[in-house]
Amino acid sequence: LDRDTSGLIMIARRPAMLRELHRQLREDEVDKRYLALVAGSWPRSLRVVEAPLEKNVLQSGERMVRVAREGKRSITEFTIVERFERATLLEAKPITGRTHQIRVHARHAGFPLLGDDKYSDEGTAGLCRALGLQRLFLHARSLCISLPGNGRLRCEADLDPDLENILNKLRN
Repeated sequence: LDRDTSGLIMIARRPAMLRELHRQLREDEVDKRYLALVAGSWPRSLRVVEAPLEKNVLQSGERMVRVAREGKRSITEFTIVERFERATLLEAKPITGRTHQIRVHARHAGFPLLGDDKYSDEGTAGLCRALGLQRLFLHARSLCISLPGNGRLRCEADLDPDLENILNKLRN
């Protein structure tokens, strides 16, 4: 998870399961779902963002990811969960697992995540201040993995209270 992302993380107690989790992650077999709040009104017709991503290191040493023709194939599915006057709550499902994928794909589509200091613009800062949002609104909501012997494990995490409070402010 990105440093400011809340929600689920995977931990393996046994080396064999750790290897299996790594395999599933490498082969894009883990079903990961995130909640993301973006600035603006996400169009209903925009369900998939497919844009190759490339890691970049700036002169300052800061690592950034950008859409680039030479980048690695990257796909994110987006579903509208709730609309507000100036923002949209989305469920994001990264099909591939690239660094900052959801954040960069949302920005590439023209809808930066609220609270994203790295990939958003000044236009979202005012809305964040008005809402009292002081961090990235990105939450790892659910994970589903395969277990040895044909089983599946699905874990879910409720939205953090501070992020739930932001949604309540938008609703009122």
